[in-house]
Amino acid sequence: MTIGSQVKSCFSSLKSAEATLSILASKAQDQNTKQVYEETKMIIDEVKKDLQKQVIYLTKEEPQYKS
Repeated sequence: MTIGSQVKSCFSSLKSAEATLSILASKAQDQNTKQVYEETKMIIDEVKKDLQKQVIYLTKEEPQYKS
């Protein structure tokens, strides 16, 4: 597995985690629990944005990492 494919796989995993947190937040009965899920989702979104920049960099600047 190349670096590029590993980074893309990590990005996909983050998207999945973000979706799961959305589901959990919508089902949460306790307001504090819901808030924790929402805050965690926002943190993952920031990491996802940074990782997406890395994916773009790898595909543009490092053609050997294309999968």
